[in-house]
Amino acid sequence: MTAAKVDRYITFCGLYCDDKADELIDRLETSLKDTEKSGEQWVGYFNRKRQEQAKMQQDNLHFVGSQINTLAAYFEHVEDEHSLELLWDIEEQCC
Repeated sequence: MTAAKVDRYITFCGLYCDDKADELIDRLETSLKDTEKSGEQWVGYFNRKRQEQAKMQQDNLHFVGSQINTLAAYFEHVEDEHSLELLWDIEEQCC
């Protein structure tokens, strides 16, 4: 099954949602290291949210789903089109 043929309302098999969320979080963490580009306010915000995520033992897919709008604003801010496309794919296919 490919993601294009899978209906998330029937099954998540073949959508690789966890892998996509992990990739997006990796991209976020890498991007946040460039504080000049990302901005201190974003670094502080996502550091707090990631700490909350760890404390509540939530996976990356849950984090992405609960932060869709903020992640979109951040990736627009840093002009990261690839991450935005991945984010919208996760939202459409997995959330």
